[in-house]
Amino acid sequence: MVEINLFVELGMIIVLAVIISGIMKIFRQPLIIGYIVTGIVAGPYFLDLITSSETISTFSQIGITFLLFIVGISLNPRVIREVGPISLLTGVGQVIFTAVVGYFISILLGFSPLVSIYIAVALTFSSTIIITKILSDKGDVETLYGKISIGFLIVQDLIAVLVLMALSSFSTDVSLQGLFVGTILKGIFLIAVVLFASILVLPRAMKPIAKSQEFLLLFSVGWCFAVAGIFYWFNFSMEMGALLAGMALSISPYRYEISSKMTPLRDFFIVLFFIWLGSQIIFVDLSSYALPIVIFSLLILIGNPFIVMVIMGFSRYTKRNSFFAGLTVAQIGEFSMILMAMGVSLGHISNEILSLVTVIGLITLAGSTYFINYNDKLYHILAGPLGLFERRRNKADYKSEIEKRRTYDIILFGYNRIGFNLLKTFRKAKKRVLVIDYNPSTISDLSARGISCLYGDAHDPDFLNSLNLSEVKLAVSTIPDKHVNLFILGHLRAQKIPFIVTSHDIEDSLELYKAGAVYVVMPHFLGGEYISHLLEKHDFDTGKLLDEGKSHISDLAERQMEGHSHPKKGEFGN
Repeated sequence: MVEINLFVELGMIIVLAVIISGIMKIFRQPLIIGYIVTGIVAGPYFLDLITSSETISTFSQIGITFLLFIVGISLNPRVIREVGPISLLTGVGQVIFTAVVGYFISILLGFSPLVSIYIAVALTFSSTIIITKILSDKGDVETLYGKISIGFLIVQDLIAVLVLMALSSFSTDVSLQGLFVGTILKGIFLIAVVLFASILVLPRAMKPIAKSQEFLLLFSVGWCFAVAGIFYWFNFSMEMGALLAGMALSISPYRYEISSKMTPLRDFFIVLFFIWLGSQIIFVDLSSYALPIVIFSLLILIGNPFIVMVIMGFSRYTKRNSFFAGLTVAQIGEFSMILMAMGVSLGHISNEILSLVTVIGLITLAGSTYFINYNDKLYHILAGPLGLFERRRNKADYKSEIEKRRTYDIILFGYNRIGFNLLKTFRKAKKRVLVIDYNPSTISDLSARGISCLYGDAHDPDFLNSLNLSEVKLAVSTIPDKHVNLFILGHLRAQKIPFIVTSHDIEDSLELYKAGAVYVVMPHFLGGEYISHLLEKHDFDTGKLLDEGKSHISDLAERQMEGHSHPKKGEFGN
């Protein structure tokens, strides 16, 4: 009977989520907002559908575990080496800035010193779970700003764990010093065990396991749960364990298969997390706190991105990377709520203060979700003023000056998927090609293969002006962003360089043609055109079509080695 009730309860919640998310989709709102609204509507203040709160909470924890496991798979040691220093600097700098400013604002607003400390610390922690979900949905986890963002979010989480441990020492007899020393030693031991397994055990074990796709999925889930469970047993967060479990598989040749197979599991369970989060929101009369809510929300939505942009600007990163990374800290997250709930249980703060921070969390979550989802459009509008946050010389993002001075026949903006075939064609025709890409890992791989390439922001006028276009006969962009392509087009028009662009939208394509593009590639329409061409070419001879299929298998195998994956529905990568 219990199982039936739970099944019916989950069914009603999911159906409600479908309806509300459908409404959000119609009005082009982020689905995460729909999930949280579902939790509010299904919670005790409205329909009161959630009676098995502990079970829903457990399911949501599974979603978080899967999410961070998949993120960990994309964080191989090379990525950590690339973005580790800037992530540490930005993460610590943003926490200190927000905590200090938040404390003095709280004091000025009339809160007591103890309450001000709680509020200030709560305002420093962003939501790793929500941001990694948004970045994953946008396909931006592999970008430089995505890697830096995840890096400093992890730094924030580590600081949050230390703060919560310090706070928990008030309610136990364990000394703070003993707690820290024991935790550090246990942490080093666990990381060493995972590192040992990733280098010496997993590579040998994975080869026979990967022969069965079903067993590979089962092993991956088991490995994720095992490491997360061990970390939980030693009083660390399961999220940290899941992240390290994923990182242990990040050097595996099967990492892309594992990630693609676990993504549907992640998506289902993470929906339950956001629903559960919405159901936990407490509504009280906060009319007397209207001014603090507005001021603190503005601090998070504007102040946090500001300090990140300042730090990254001084570290010589481009304004685009700095802006995009800054937007990812424009909200407060789950650790903030945990901290405030612990403060209530210890009698340090009241339920009203917890509700105050909860409302700030909702406002900043909604705002930052829009910011990140529409960061390209916001950047297009604010690109000029954002120059204040950028050093004009020696940008850390741009590695090579030699390639800028050489002459080329063709410039290819964007390599992955579409650019893969184009580059092969250009090189076969013995054209001098320069590849420009926004993914540092892609540039590292191309450079190692002796291909002329540059890491660069195609929306950066300084970068475009630095290129030697004197002998360029053709430019091709596989970047599907209309604003970026129009910007490049405007730069190339003066040089009278023909420009082929990529688009996923008919209206955008027509606008690009009107602006002067010689041809607009629309990948989603080309599939039918290509197969029609093959059938006509071989006069419907399926035997010859089979030969084409064998060639396609070879091409797919090569793409798999490159780490390519076909875009999912709603994903618009290049």
